[in-house]
Amino acid sequence: MTDLLPPLHVVEWTPPADHGRLPVRLLVHGTMDRASSFGRMAAALGDRTVVAYDRRGYASSTKRAATEDFDDQVEDLLEVLDERPAVAFGHSYGANVVLTAAAQHPEIVVGAVVWEPPMPWLPYWPTDNPVLSTTDPGDAAEAFMRRMVGDEIWERLPTTTRRRRREEGETLIAEMHTMRGGAPWEPRDIGVPVIVGTGATSRPYWRRGGADLAAALPFGRLAVIPGAGHGAHLTHPIEVAGLVREVESWLRTPPPSGEESATVERDDA
Repeated sequence: MTDLLPPLHVVEWTPPADHGRLPVRLLVHGTMDRASSFGRMAAALGDRTVVAYDRRGYASSTKRAATEDFDDQVEDLLEVLDERPAVAFGHSYGANVVLTAAAQHPEIVVGAVVWEPPMPWLPYWPTDNPVLSTTDPGDAAEAFMRRMVGDEIWERLPTTTRRRRREEGETLIAEMHTMRGGAPWEPRDIGVPVIVGTGATSRPYWRRGGADLAAALPFGRLAVIPGAGHGAHLTHPIEVAGLVREVESWLRTPPPSGEESATVERDDA
C-alpha cells in the first residue's frame, strides 16, 4: 500500500558505533510541528540511531494527504521504522500515534515516552476548541500557531513560512476531528513500558491527564519536569532525552507496575 503513496520525509542520525543491535530511537512530532524541532533532542540521544520524520501533511511530507483514520498514522510509523524495533518518543498528537502503535505492534514499539497526549474524550478536558469552529483551514492554522508561539513571533516569521504553515490547516483540522472521535487506544492493550511525561507548568488538564494515563497503563510511570510546559522537547531536550534512556534501562530491568518516576530536576548550568 505504501508503494502507491508519496514518500514521507525521514531524517536519520546514525553514529559510527551503532551496529543495529539495539532498538532505534524514534521521535514523533505533534500537530503543526515537524521533525526538525527534534534537533537538540536528537543530539542528546546521538550515541544510538535516532529517527524522526515529518508526519503526513506537514513540512516536507505535504504530498501525503491528511487523514482522519488513525490506522494510517500507525502505518506511516511502521513504514518509517521498516521492521526495526524502537523506543519511541511522541509529543502531543504524536504521543497518541505512539501509544496506538505500541498497542497494535508491541514487537516494533518496544517501549515509549509520551509527552502530554491530548485526550479530549476525558470528561475534564476543555471542549472549546477554536480550531474546530473556524471554517477556513488557513485561518485555523494561523490561529493555532499564534496561540503556540505568540502574535509577535508569528508576525516576525518570513512570509513564505507563514504561507506554508497556513497550508497545513487541512491537516490540523483532520487531526482535531480524529481526536474528537474517541480514544484510538485502550491503556490495558499497551503492554510495553511507558513513561508519561508532563510539565510542572503545563495546564491542569495536561497534568491530570498525564497522571491518570500513567496510573491506567499496565506498565506506566509518571515523570514531571520542573519548569517545563507542553513544548518540553524544545525547552528541556536534555531532560526529555533522559526519559528515553530511562525507558531503555527499564526494558532491561522492569520495575513493578505503576511505579512513579523520580521528578526530573532541571539543570540550568
